[in-house]
Amino acid sequence: MRKKTKMIIDPKYILIAISVICAILIVVSFKFQDKIEPVRSIVGGVVTPMQKGINTIGVKISDKLEYVNSVKKLTKENKKLKDKLAETNAENKLLQQDKYELENFRKLYSLDEQYAKYPKVAARVISGEPDNWYNEFIIDKGTDDGLAKNMNVMAGDGLVGRIVDANKSYSRVRSIVDDSSEVSGSFLKTSDKCIVSGNLSMMKEGKIQISGLDRDAKVKDGYEVVTSQISSVYLPGILIGYAKNIKKDSTNITQSGYLVPATDFSSLDMVLVITKVKNSKDLEEILGK
Repeated sequence: MRKKTKMIIDPKYILIAISVICAILIVVSFKFQDKIEPVRSIVGGVVTPMQKGINTIGVKISDKLEYVNSVKKLTKENKKLKDKLAETNAENKLLQQDKYELENFRKLYSLDEQYAKYPKVAARVISGEPDNWYNEFIIDKGTDDGLAKNMNVMAGDGLVGRIVDANKSYSRVRSIVDDSSEVSGSFLKTSDKCIVSGNLSMMKEGKIQISGLDRDAKVKDGYEVVTSQISSVYLPGILIGYAKNIKKDSTNITQSGYLVPATDFSSLDMVLVITKVKNSKDLEEILGK
């Protein structure tokens, strides 16, 4: 059986044939221009609307693609702006925190200068009671930092309280606003003695109690009250607060009233601890015993 042979046409002959057909069509087009005009009109009438439709679709597609590209571009730019805004907000928060820290350090420095005669260590408040007032709280310094029980603690413009428990790396502080706290005070201007007692319920109004003031004491609202020389645990001369509404008691023997603390006990963050403990020997020397 004979195998069929497949005829292969040389590509150059195909090219020659196409060229010849094109030449013939060109000649015919020029020679019979008048005769083929109707055909051209018919073809043009069919093709032109199609061409317009294709152009319209093309324009719409182009517009759509341009819109999609614009949306993608805007989305990308929007994301960049959001990322930049988030970065800026984070930087602003850090700046605000740094400003807050700097302000705290300035206050502590001012307080340190005011009581320069006492050696001190700065500490940060790391936890407090669940209520709104720092009546008891923990600081991040302890016996390893030279702290001990009964050391006086200051912040803001004056006295905060004292250390009641010192551990190796932290200490617990009881403030003067705690219900169990009592401080022997003295009016700076008149030297009249009094007792400053903590009262958490009164702290909502920003004050605590003063009592035991002599009936003849000539004191006025706004007078400064400082820690007394005869206090058993507090070193003398530390500002406690300012007198308010001092009146004679019903017994007409003593006067009592309120004290506005020199420290804000709703937002303690950093404190100064005086690294000197007032002991019984100090008190005996003061009393001349």
